[in-house]
Amino acid sequence: MTPFDRITQNPEVMGGRPCIRGQRVTVGMIVGQIAAGHSPEALLVEYPYLEREDITQALRFAAWRVEEREVTLPAA
Repeated sequence: MTPFDRITQNPEVMGGRPCIRGQRVTVGMIVGQIAAGHSPEALLVEYPYLEREDITQALRFAAWRVEEREVTLPAA
């Protein structure tokens, strides 16, 4: 496993969801913003306390979590 030194989980911060460096910025928020078409550069402007590596690790962490378990999806 690749270390995720910028991803933290604390039951007292955002209900224990994975966050960036203990802040109230969740991995899910970053992934959602990227999926909605926002660029990493736009996120860095909107959230000046984030760093590029925070975004990169959030995306890597989300990809790792998706690969971690197999989910059966309903047939289309």
